[in-house]
Amino acid sequence: VQLQAFGGGLVQAGGSLRLSCAASGLTFSSYYMGWFRQAPGEEREFVAVISGGGARTYYADSVKGRFTVSRDNAKNTVYLQMSNLKSEDTAVYYCAPNKLYSVDPNNNYAYWGQGTLVTVSS
Repeated sequence: VQLQAFGGGLVQAGGSLRLSCAASGLTFSSYYMGWFRQAPGEEREFVAVISGGGARTYYADSVKGRFTVSRDNAKNTVYLQMSNLKSEDTAVYYCAPNKLYSVDPNNNYAYWGQGTLVTVSS
């Protein structure tokens, strides 16, 4: 399984970014896809998750109403649209597949890519 996240960068507070994560080596539509982030010196934390068919989504309270997760199973790609970005959103963002629904990065998330860095300047 390979995961490649991209789309990160430097953005001013209040701005927007769209992250993408391309997956290969798995039956993509059979997996929940989670987005997580890790700030310097912090533990990896849950951001959002989407079901295999895309009908169900769930967000961390800290991003609810500002971030939107979606997926295109034909392209084996999951997206994270981020708006109204805040300095506290600065982190490396990762996507990961899971056969089960989970918001815990240590629960059955076995594959991780290198992530993409998002830096929000205030």
